[in-house]
Amino acid sequence: MASNGWERGTVRLTGWKSAIAVAGMSLAIAGCQDVLESVDNKAEYELPKKLVNKMKAHDQRVRAPIMMRIFKEEGMLEVWKAKGNGRYAMVKEYEICKWSGELGPKFKEGDRQAPEGYYHVKPHQMNPNSSYYLSFNMGFPNAYDRAHGRTGSHLMVHGACSSAGCYSMTDELMIEIYAFAREAHRGGQQAFQVQAYPFRMTAENMARHRNHRHYEYWEMIKVGYDHFELTKRPPKVDVCDGQYVFNQVAEEGDEFHPQRACPVSAPPQSLALAYAAHTKKYDQEFAAAIKELNDRTKTPAIATLLSPGRTSNEQTATIQQSTPVAGSNAAIAPLPPATDVGSVAAVPAVPTPSPATAAAPQPSKKKKSWWRVW
Repeated sequence: MASNGWERGTVRLTGWKSAIAVAGMSLAIAGCQDVLESVDNKAEYELPKKLVNKMKAHDQRVRAPIMMRIFKEEGMLEVWKAKGNGRYAMVKEYEICKWSGELGPKFKEGDRQAPEGYYHVKPHQMNPNSSYYLSFNMGFPNAYDRAHGRTGSHLMVHGACSSAGCYSMTDELMIEIYAFAREAHRGGQQAFQVQAYPFRMTAENMARHRNHRHYEYWEMIKVGYDHFELTKRPPKVDVCDGQYVFNQVAEEGDEFHPQRACPVSAPPQSLALAYAAHTKKYDQEFAAAIKELNDRTKTPAIATLLSPGRTSNEQTATIQQSTPVAGSNAAIAPLPPATDVGSVAAVPAVPTPSPATAAAPQPSKKKKSWWRVW
């Protein structure tokens, strides 16, 4: 801090606040540029013997290709590694120390937003001398980002547990993540894929975020997520007509261009069939997740009345106790509008007798229990 920030042991608040403001603006503009001192030999850290033995037991060479997945909401980074058959299996997951912004993609320089999408890390993007302990540049903006005019730089995965638009790990975790990347490059992998997501793209999570302003974007990148779940191989990623496309094979002579119409293309037939079956199952799970979310919004009284944890006798007793008495003038509350089959609106209203009416002698007519006709 500048010397004029302190005078005779007394903090000069004006100078102190100004210094903080300038520092904050610098971080917002520069992203996660290096500001810490480096440590010798960290870039050559060897993966622990126990981890190496685990990989060998799963047919994974130390220098086999890798892939990483990042999940913002869960705060996790996964490292996947290729097996002898070419399919990938997760080796280890790491807790993210800090990430910046909110759920959703990055739009412009200085928005302090961690990116989402598909990125590739080549050897020259690795930084063994990073002042953020160790780091690698994710490669933002990629072809999709540039097609939409998005700007930003120095978007990293790094150590030091400090983020201004990046994904930051503790130094103890970053040294291991960096070693995975280094060994994959040395094994001949020209670029490893980093998939950055807002959350694990399950039916439950998609249903929960269905009204979010970035939902359409997430539906698009979910296709790549699903392809990886089906094949356990990093998807082939292209951009055309301003959209991500995955595992598409264009007709001979055609190619993908970020800002041009997509060429005639199709995925391999086996993948197309598997994805169609997956989509059918997902649609059912998504509908069930929506119904569950809607059920949670029922009025407390009805939710209690229909609670699955109560016995049928308890429910019947409650209904009979609340049944309007013949001849009662109690007002019936209006029903909420029906939104779907089986919604709360399908349940008959249960009026409550007024004290005066309840105390008066009642005609000896046989009451009709609602549960017999429900």
